[in-house]
Amino acid sequence: MKKTEDSGEKFRQTLPESRRIVVKIGSKVIVDAKGRPDRRRLAAIVAQVAALRRRGCEVVLVSSGAIASGMEALGIARRPSAVPDLQMCAAVGQVRLMTLYHELFAAEKVRVGQLLLTHEDFDRRLSVANMRRTMDHLLRAGVVPVVNENDAVADEEVKAYMSLGDNDHLASLVARQTRSDLLVMLSAVDGLRRPAAGGRTARVPYVESIGRAAMALVRPAEAGGVSKGGMDSKLRAAAACVQAGCNVVIADGRRRDVLVRVFEGADEGTLFPAVPR
Repeated sequence: MKKTEDSGEKFRQTLPESRRIVVKIGSKVIVDAKGRPDRRRLAAIVAQVAALRRRGCEVVLVSSGAIASGMEALGIARRPSAVPDLQMCAAVGQVRLMTLYHELFAAEKVRVGQLLLTHEDFDRRLSVANMRRTMDHLLRAGVVPVVNENDAVADEEVKAYMSLGDNDHLASLVARQTRSDLLVMLSAVDGLRRPAAGGRTARVPYVESIGRAAMALVRPAEAGGVSKGGMDSKLRAAAACVQAGCNVVIADGRRRDVLVRVFEGADEGTLFPAVPR
């Protein structure tokens, strides 16, 4: 892991050249303290996605939040552990989440389409080819695909061991299969952090190689919350993407204009530069 204090400007200079971008939004970014969808924050992210499209970028949105939305609608305070309860929350929440995305993107004069995926969709060559073809057609038509894990019908996928990790792994799979230039993972933290003076932590601006030093900085996700991902799942997702030639940035999705600033090469979040192909 690079230990110098610079921001990795030489790597960030290439980000404005990105033409196909996957944006992953974590649950904690799009729900408020009570677990309800935060319309104001979602509207801000949607506006940034629309701004990137006006700059000529193709954008795929991988959105968590269906289970959290369903939990709020059903009056469930803590994330269930039983698979049928998770599936129920997902079924209720997915409708609410997509309705909100449709309304917000319509205000930006942008159309959206929904894709629900599971592990099996990436295990079969025909399914991968169909997914890639559908995605390409949507993007060429100017539609923003909104992708989520198909929790409502999944079984093993919603269990902790097999989980796609609050969609971190799903976003990585989508970015690789669509040959994207950049994956931006919007989280509730401003990137990977390391110990600093006075018992504090400091943001790591960039990581050239995701190895033991980087993994040693992460902590497992807390149990019982609305999110099932953590920095460890994000690093694993990033490691797979950079090997496929896709830049990755983990950034705080609650910061003003963070998505546009990442695209412009600003010192936001933690950058994981793509391995040259």
